[in-house]
Amino acid sequence: MGFRIAMAGLDGGRLNIGACSLGDAQAALDMALAYSAERKAFGKEIGQFQAIQFKLADMATELEAARLMLYSAAAKLDAKTGDASKACAMAKRFSTDTGFNVANEALQIHGGYGYLAEYGVEKIVRDLRVHQILEGTNEIMRVIIARQLTA
Repeated sequence: MGFRIAMAGLDGGRLNIGACSLGDAQAALDMALAYSAERKAFGKEIGQFQAIQFKLADMATELEAARLMLYSAAAKLDAKTGDASKACAMAKRFSTDTGFNVANEALQIHGGYGYLAEYGVEKIVRDLRVHQILEGTNEIMRVIIARQLTA
């Protein structure tokens, strides 16, 4: 029973890591939006190019989906539903992968400047990578989810 109690305590930590990922990814998106409005190429802001607009739109959409999944898992954990652990594992896996991918796209939008410390995006990318490992790796999240699906 002690193991079950300890594992249940991880659910809240997983949501916390997911929320941290989304906060950092939102900051990276905000940086990419600002940069795309100021950086010019071929005589116009890069944010006016459809390829950049599509990246930004996808980043915002994926962040919103991850945020809603995290909120749903938190509500299930608060209500102590039978599938709360599965929902927390799903939310942690999805939000940390999404957070890293969004930050990585923000770095791409910055181009070579994305690697410079003064822009701050490279630090966010490095910080978000570890979130895919903390509170159980995302591979372990998949094991938890699959076990509950097939039980």
